[in-house]
Amino acid sequence: MWPALLLAGLLAGWAPAAAATEVAVLDWRKALLDCNDARQEMSQLRTRVADKQQEAQQLGTALERLSARLESDTTSDAETHALMQEFQQKGQRFDQLRQEILVARQAAEERFLARLEPKMDQAVNRVIARHDVDILVDPNGVLHSTRDLPDLTEEVTALLNTL
Repeated sequence: MWPALLLAGLLAGWAPAAAATEVAVLDWRKALLDCNDARQEMSQLRTRVADKQQEAQQLGTALERLSARLESDTTSDAETHALMQEFQQKGQRFDQLRQEILVARQAAEERFLARLEPKMDQAVNRVIARHDVDILVDPNGVLHSTRDLPDLTEEVTALLNTL
């Protein structure tokens, strides 16, 4: 009798270690970008760079027109030279605006990530605890799975919106 109970106790002690590990996926980029804070931050960024964006679009259109004129054979050498100078000036301004917009976007992203990192950690930890997840992977990191893995992205986004 005792050997049977001892064996049963040993097997019971090993059962949790032999149990299947709960694996889930989280697209943390999507969770962050879909949350209300990200939408608000993107809206504020668009407002801050709207004038530069509009100027860049106008310059892009002007550069296309200048390029078409330069490709035509109907311009004199003097006119071609003047068009080339104008093209270079507008091209430089276009590049400057593009760089300023890029820097503003990167700065906004850094501020956003720094502000939301603690909330993201909190949301992920709550979802992991709720679903008893042992392994959490990025969907892009899953090369093969024989079963559908629970996707916790929407739940994390919903929690981010409440924090």
